[in-house]
Amino acid sequence: MRTEDPHSLTGAYALHALPDDEREAFERHLAGCATCEQEAREFAAATARLGLAATVVPAPALRDRVLHRVTTVRQVPPGGGTAEKARRVVPRGRGLARWALAACVAAAAGLGGTAVWQYERAQDAGQRAAQAERRAETLAGVLAAPDAESRTARLADGASGTLVVSERQDRAVFLASGMAEPPRGKVYQLWFDDHGTMRSAGLMDPGSTSQAVLMDGAVDGAAGVGITVEPAGGSKQPTSDPIALLSMPA
Repeated sequence: MRTEDPHSLTGAYALHALPDDEREAFERHLAGCATCEQEAREFAAATARLGLAATVVPAPALRDRVLHRVTTVRQVPPGGGTAEKARRVVPRGRGLARWALAACVAAAAGLGGTAVWQYERAQDAGQRAAQAERRAETLAGVLAAPDAESRTARLADGASGTLVVSERQDRAVFLASGMAEPPRGKVYQLWFDDHGTMRSAGLMDPGSTSQAVLMDGAVDGAAGVGITVEPAGGSKQPTSDPIALLSMPA
């Protein structure tokens, strides 16, 4: 570790900005320092909230233009070869289409891939995009709500989870940081604890270790939130012991 004071590295650690040797040394320090552990969790949660709350949703007109322009762009045939051949497929006049596609990709990344992933099974691409956009707007609205309250807990293997609830909107968001991928063929499922009765609140993206998930359904007075490991596609009722339980923020 290049610094003499490991307490100054909590922010860099939460942002995954430490080299491997410094990260390993800091994690050894973290195991015995409750102050740094709490600070690192809070930094990770705050970073996720600020990033999502500051996103800008692309206008619906931009999505419609992109979907229309995509239908006019030829695809490179199988075995098309070099990048030079790929560049020759698209005429110069279609530079705007490429710019618009890049802008939409960047906007989607800023909004988080979770909302899109939760709807990728929908049949119609336009409907899927509209649903994902509305979901992302709701998610960002919960995080930025004036009455938003949060609770952070340490999960297994050094991961952290933050539950954000807006009572006024009656919605909740779960922010995960550094979670291990579930076993093959499994998925993490979120549940509302309705005072002893578990109600499904949606699935997490099995391919993402850090994500923000808009929980399905209203909070509706739930006492807490649980996470279980379920078969791909989820379950109607929990089939495993919870790997984490969080009470609702005070």
